[in-house]
Parts: sequence; structure tokens; C-alpha cells
Amino acid sequence: IPMENEPSSAIYGSSNAPYINSLMASAAYATKFQDELPSLPSEPHYIWMEAGTNSFDDATFTTDSSPSGSHSTSSTEHLVTQLDAAHVTWTSYQQGITSGTCPISGTGFYAPKHDPMVFFQDVSGNPPASNNAHCAAHHKPYTSFAADLAAESVAQYVFITPDLCHDMHGDGGCTQGTDVSGNIQAGATWLSTELPQILAYANAHDGLVLIVWDEGDNTNLVPFLALGPRIKPGASATTYSHSSQLKTIEEILGVPILSTVASANDFSDLFRPGMFP
Repeated sequence: IPMENEPSSAIYGSSNAPYINSLMASAAYATKFQDELPSLPSEPHYIWMEAGTNSFDDATFTTDSSPSGSHSTSSTEHLVTQLDAAHVTWTSYQQGITSGTCPISGTGFYAPKHDPMVFFQDVSGNPPASNNAHCAAHHKPYTSFAADLAAESVAQYVFITPDLCHDMHGDGGCTQGTDVSGNIQAGATWLSTELPQILAYANAHDGLVLIVWDEGDNTNLVPFLALGPRIKPGASATTYSHSSQLKTIEEILGVPILSTVASANDFSDLFRPGMFP
């Protein structure tokens, strides 16, 4: 579950995020989770979560533009294509999208810059298209998630993006507008409503929940929490990054490690002895 635009100092110990701080008794959390792209906006960070880089032979992502023929990549070196090859199921749940479509265009408070899979042509087409069947089959509006949990039809890998009003990003049309404290409170409230059912499912199915922020401030340190039955609660001072996140997911799901993240620290020390992967 990616959240937006807050440094560790704005979340850990903050009165604006009481629910998140209440999780720390049962979570592993990082004090040195580094932003690898501190000078760039959201989208390149999300691409990095999927591929361990924002730079490819045919495209370098440095803006928040929507996917298009000239703003997408033909690279197959990324996570969900590895999962497809290994027959590991995956779904991207995006708050605010329409069912049965490939969400390449922004609508309401949904922003494609926060959905990295749609920038890869082997997912969304060349050029990316809203009616691409493969992409649509792997994307659902977040309103479908509770029913999938209840039916125990959740994919093995799930990427959940709250909309701009609930991910701590904010927007002029949101109730809290763009107020920083209000954005944190809105995101923390959304998590307090949605996360209990997700954690209950994870605990019942030996799952893992990762809550990560894309970018922060000039400290380059962002919050990160891991929760689940295998997690060892407490703070970790190991240096992590979005590369660590991707590498760990690959290790857990049993797919090859992309060369872009091979040298990153994984999250193995956040797990109880003998519980990783």
C-alpha cells in the first residue's frame, strides 16, 4: 500500500497519525528507508517499485505524465511480468477507477502516476489503451476489494493505491484540500478504516502487508511499516529503499531477482528467525 509525500519525521510519533503509530507495537518499521530519487516527483518512484529503476532503453521517467505511446516502456524487466511467467497471480486495486478498464487516464481523484504497471507496454499495450484486456483483467476498483477478501479470491500479490484524498497527497477538491496536517490525518483515517480487514486476512493466510511512502523531504528518509504473522516487531536501523521492497517481494514470491535491485538489502531482518522468506 503506497502512501504519499511524507518524511518519517511527519509520521513517526505524530499526533496527526495516531492509528499508524498504534501499529508500531506489532509492526517492523524502518528508521533508514531512503528515497532513491529525492529530486523527482511521484511517478518515477512508483516505476521504481515495479522495476528497480526509472530509466530504460526507450524511456526515462522523470515526470508525472499519464502513459502514452511516447511515455511508456517496452521493457519486460519488471515485477508483474515475472509473476505472470511464474504463474503467480497479481491484482492492482486502484481507488476511483472504473471496473473492466485499463486505467491509463486520470479521473476524479485517481491518478495513473500512482499505478506503475500501466506504464509497461506488456501490461497495457503499445500504445497503452484503456480497453487493453490484459491490463483490465489485472486492475480492479478498490470498491471490489472487500468482496474479494470475503470470497478469499485475493491474488498472491496485491498493489493497493488510495486516491489523492486518502494517500496523504491531497487535492484542492478533497475535504482537507492540500493542508499538510489534514492530508496526514485523512490518510491515517483511511488506513484505520481499511487496514484492519487487510491485516485480519493477512494473519489468517500467512500474508505480509507493506505500507510504504514514495517520497519525503530533504532528509530523504520516508516511513515504512511491515505487518504480518512472520514479522518481528520493532525498529530497524538497516538502510532500506524501494529496491529493498522489490527484492523482498521477488524473494518471497520465488521469482528471479532483477539486476537493478540485486545489491539492495532485503527485509529479511524484519522477520522472526526462520520465517523469511
